[in-house]
Amino acid sequence: MQKKQPHDNGGSRIEISRRTFLHNTLLTGGAVAGAGLFQTFTTMNVAHAAAGSFSFAWVSDTHLYPKTLNTRFIEKAGRAFKEIEEMGSSFDFMIFGGDLAQKGDPVELQLGVDMLAEITSVKKHFIPGEHDWYLDMGEAWNRHFGESPWMFDHKGVRIIGLNTVGFAPDYWTAKGMSPKERMGHMEALDGSQAGPWSGLGREQMQWLSTALSDWPKNEPVIIFSHTPLYEVYPGWNFWVRDWRQVHEVLAPYGNVTNIHGHVHQPLYHETDNARFIGQLATSWPWPYPPTGVPALTRPMIRVDPGDIFDGVGWGTFDVTDAGVENEYKMWRKEVFAVAQHDSGTGDNGNQILTPRIADRDWTGN
Repeated sequence: MQKKQPHDNGGSRIEISRRTFLHNTLLTGGAVAGAGLFQTFTTMNVAHAAAGSFSFAWVSDTHLYPKTLNTRFIEKAGRAFKEIEEMGSSFDFMIFGGDLAQKGDPVELQLGVDMLAEITSVKKHFIPGEHDWYLDMGEAWNRHFGESPWMFDHKGVRIIGLNTVGFAPDYWTAKGMSPKERMGHMEALDGSQAGPWSGLGREQMQWLSTALSDWPKNEPVIIFSHTPLYEVYPGWNFWVRDWRQVHEVLAPYGNVTNIHGHVHQPLYHETDNARFIGQLATSWPWPYPPTGVPALTRPMIRVDPGDIFDGVGWGTFDVTDAGVENEYKMWRKEVFAVAQHDSGTGDNGNQILTPRIADRDWTGN
């Protein structure tokens, strides 16, 4: 929880912990220790449970390799799954937010299936990531976890799971790529040959519009996606290319929360009617983009490269009539930086930023 305490000059300072409570200008003062990192939340109503409170867990970006190649990611994913199993009775459900595998290999996906099967105390829902998809175009993923998008209502909240990786136009057939070649290009965060893979696409955009059409405009909506539904940093595919069209669909609804993976770091962003919450990975933490972070984001603290459990973890959400409380279950005492030099948000400022050719091709139409 953020706590406001008196400051000598009559202002306020913010005590940063692992919790982020998203509700009506809880953070004020605009900065911490003069660093200018933490801006003021706008006044808005967040998605809340009208018919009763509930909690859920989120895990994503485990990036499992076969046991013969890498056990570090297995150990970290296993730790998260064990903690959720132990807390399972406190959750209404769990979301796995994509990138279970690293190369979409059947061995990797089966390993993930076996590990997830150890969570028996809570119902699980799944959305895919690009690493799960592009070896066989989602065939194994859908067989194990079911197709997406999907939707259900829970205690006065419409809950939607999107597929932000499976509706891209086909660039690989004309280039004669094998499945492994296609997956290799998709596996690279900023690979210039990977094509415009991140987006909803026309068909899924229509599905989203229909899925919301009978929902009251002032009632809460929570949308789960692998990639963020706004433009964070296109060079690393930290967006969906048709995000403007997505926002047009969501604009009539005043209580929208998008919870997403892919970025491997805490990110927070708001528009007039929605907020967007980025989640940790269990595998590794990404650095922040060279363009910086959204104005409302509290960057996480630099991590210890010698500690494989530092800077990674999972997340919990408590949804009540007061708002949404997100707790990052990072395996360290502190999550957020309190000074610029501790956050790493300016480390890449000397990079020359050029748009990828693939990013110019597709807007989802």
